[in-house]
Amino acid sequence: MKKILLIGTGGTIASVKSDKGLTPGISPEDMASKFASRFNCEVDSKVCLNLDSTNIYPNHWIEIATIIHNNYDKYDGFVITHGTDTMAYTAAALHSMLIHLGKPVVLTGSQIPLSLMNSDGEKNLIDTVHYASEGMAGVYIVFNSRVIKGTRAVKLRTRSNHAFESINYPYVAYIENSVITYYTRPDEPKGDQKPVLETNLCPDVFVLKLYPGINKEIFQFIADHYKGVIIECFGSGGIPFYEVNLADEIRELIRLGVVVVLTTQCLEEGIDIDLYEVGRKIDKDKVVISNDMNTEALVPKLMIALGKFKTMHEVIHQINLEIVKESIEYQF
Repeated sequence: MKKILLIGTGGTIASVKSDKGLTPGISPEDMASKFASRFNCEVDSKVCLNLDSTNIYPNHWIEIATIIHNNYDKYDGFVITHGTDTMAYTAAALHSMLIHLGKPVVLTGSQIPLSLMNSDGEKNLIDTVHYASEGMAGVYIVFNSRVIKGTRAVKLRTRSNHAFESINYPYVAYIENSVITYYTRPDEPKGDQKPVLETNLCPDVFVLKLYPGINKEIFQFIADHYKGVIIECFGSGGIPFYEVNLADEIRELIRLGVVVVLTTQCLEEGIDIDLYEVGRKIDKDKVVISNDMNTEALVPKLMIALGKFKTMHEVIHQINLEIVKESIEYQF
C-alpha cells in the first residue's frame, strides 16, 4: 500500500468558528484520522503551519518545500492542505523550488470549513489523497473534482466551490467517485533521484498593474526599493507613451538594474508585445515577456531567479527558459 504524507498549513479547510471569526483549528492528524476509512492508501500527517493563507509568505514556502524534501524517500506522494487565497502562489513556488520532482505534490483546501455543514473539504481532501497516491509526478491543485497544473491555477471565485480555473492550459484530469480521467499529461521527469531543493529566494519583487492615470513616480519608488517588477500591461502588451511615457520609465528601470517582467492584465491568451506600436517601444531582449503565464506563477519564479543568480542577464535567461518550457509542453 502506498504511503502519503499529509502536511497541514491551516486555511479554511482547517478552520473553526471563534469569537474572532473563522480561524484554523483542525490539525492534519484530525483530518487523517477522520477520513482514514475513505482513503485508498496509508496517510501520515505533519503540521507545518497553522495560518490563514493571506499570511503565507515566501519563508513559509521554504518550510513546506523543506518538509517534502526531508521526507521524500519515506513517501510516495505529498498532500498539502492550504488556504485558497494564496494556494496558487504556493503551488507555483513549490514547482520551482523542488527541481526534478519525481512524485506527486498536491495542494487542496475548501471554501467551507470541514467543521461546518455542506463543506466541500471532505471531497476535496479525499480526491487529493487519491490523486497523490495514483497520479503523475509534479505539483498540482485538486479542487472541486478538477486537477490543475500548479503553475496554471488562478483563484477566480470567492465563494463558489468551483474556486479555481486552469489558465491557458487544459485541466490535467477530472476525479469522480475515485476514478481519474486524464485530459492531458504534462511531461514527467525521468529517473527516481531525489529532487534538488532551491531555497534561495529574494522577495524584493513588486507587482504593478497599469491603469489610466497612473503616476510615473511609482517607477522611481520601485527602483529604490525592489530588484524585480512584474508589470501587468494593458491587453496584448500596451504601455502608455503619449501624455505620460511609461516606456521611458521602464527603460530607466532596466538601466538601474531592475529586472522587468511584462505580462497582461487579461487572464487568457497571453501577451504579444509586438502586436501594437505601444508594445514595440520596449526592447524585448532586455525584459522577460511572460507569454501566457499568470502572475501567480511569475511571482515565485522571479523571486527564485533573483535569489539564485547575480546578474540581470542570468535572471532573465533563467525565467525565459522556464516560460519556453511551459509554452511548448502543451500546444493549443
